[in-house]
Amino acid sequence: MLAPKRTKYRKRQKGRSRGMAKGGHEVSFGDFGLQALQPGHITARQIEAARVSITRMVKKTGKLYIRIFPDKPITKKPAETRMGKGKGGNEGFVAVVKPGRVMFELEGVPEELARKAFLRAHHKLPVNTHMISREPPL
Repeated sequence: MLAPKRTKYRKRQKGRSRGMAKGGHEVSFGDFGLQALQPGHITARQIEAARVSITRMVKKTGKLYIRIFPDKPITKKPAETRMGKGKGGNEGFVAVVKPGRVMFELEGVPEELARKAFLRAHHKLPVNTHMISREPPL
C-alpha cells in the first residue's frame, strides 16, 4: 500500500477543497488519462484497487502511470468515544484530488481497451471521472 516514508507532522488539519486542479490536469506520460471531475479524498486502498483493476485489464500490453500519491494523514476517533480528549489516532493516508486532476495514465494500448480499463477503475474510486486523451502535437 502507498504511504509516505516519513512526514513532517504526524497529524494534519482537514482543510477544504475549492477550485480546480492547479497542475497535473493534462496527460503527460501516456496516451490516455483518467481525470477527476469532482473533489475528494482517495485512500491508498482505493488507489491500489484501481491500479489492480487496470493492470488486470491491460495485462502486459500497456504501461500504467499513477499520478497521485497519498501523503495526507487522516485521523479517526474510536467508536463510542465521548467528545473532547484530543484528536484521534492516524487511520491511514489519502491523496487530495481536485476537479481536473489526472490520476492514472495508460500508454501502449488501443483506445477501446483503455476506455474499458478506466471504467473498471472508475467503479473503485469515490469521485466521478472521465477518460481524456493526449492532445496531438502542433
